[in-house]
Amino acid sequence: MGRRRKGRDISGWLIVDKPAGPTSTAVVNKIRWALEAKKAGHAGTLDPAAMGLLAVALGEATKTIPFITEAEKAYRFTIRLGAATNTDDAEGEVIATSDLRPTDAEIEAALPAFTGDIQQIPPKFSAVKIDGERAYALARDDEEFEIAARPLHVSDLRLTARPDADHVELEMTCGKGGYVRSIARDLGEALGCHAHVQTLRRIWSRPFTLEDAVRFDTIEAEARTPALDARLLPVEVALTDLPELPCTELAAMRLRNGNPAEVLSSTANFGDTAWASHQGQPIAIGTYRAGQLHPSRVLNL
Repeated sequence: MGRRRKGRDISGWLIVDKPAGPTSTAVVNKIRWALEAKKAGHAGTLDPAAMGLLAVALGEATKTIPFITEAEKAYRFTIRLGAATNTDDAEGEVIATSDLRPTDAEIEAALPAFTGDIQQIPPKFSAVKIDGERAYALARDDEEFEIAARPLHVSDLRLTARPDADHVELEMTCGKGGYVRSIARDLGEALGCHAHVQTLRRIWSRPFTLEDAVRFDTIEAEARTPALDARLLPVEVALTDLPELPCTELAAMRLRNGNPAEVLSSTANFGDTAWASHQGQPIAIGTYRAGQLHPSRVLNL
């Protein structure tokens, strides 16, 4: 028999404005402690040096994490021209340099090659698994290995500022699995000058924005108080891009038991992923077929 997990049965989303320094896992652990929560997880890792929006799910909200992970995200970042590093960011060792500094026009002309449906090779210092091992562990041991390119959709990539000849500020909106460090590395190679990420900030992750976010030091200050509880967003905010299907109390009972049930009305098409609600409360997520929701995840709220 498994050990019973200690903590409160508390569910919802806490959106954090992560500072540079802590890992995403450390932020989740801090929130779990501060809210005395049994269960917590995050939707979309940020590197320790990265800042900005980190969406943390508590309790039953962890069942909705995949819908945030799959959603578009936007980043604001600064790249340093003239130097490549082994980590593709400012934390790594410089491995190549160049005196070439492209003009703004040359940079803007290169950006379209990194938009749309592209193939991207993740950084060697990343959590990608290679034959069961994390790439960053292999890289730290100076192992020789290759990472296969992965598909990525970049819906927007634009130059927003040029503070000086050595630095460029960009904004990018992309789908799941995008590495900003790879964009900086590959852009530097395309321009013939080398480059790496100097600063990185996630500014939104649909449907969340930094306006929803809590400062990391606020979590410490309000730990284990009703004030922090009050900052939780409801579980269903993660489901805003899915059709909501109201149902009766009887149907809600069937869905909670994992059985298909009729929904009262639907904006969903056959085969769509949707969620059922009763009196505004989410009951289950599943597949809509011919007037019924077939649940794949039941939300015990």
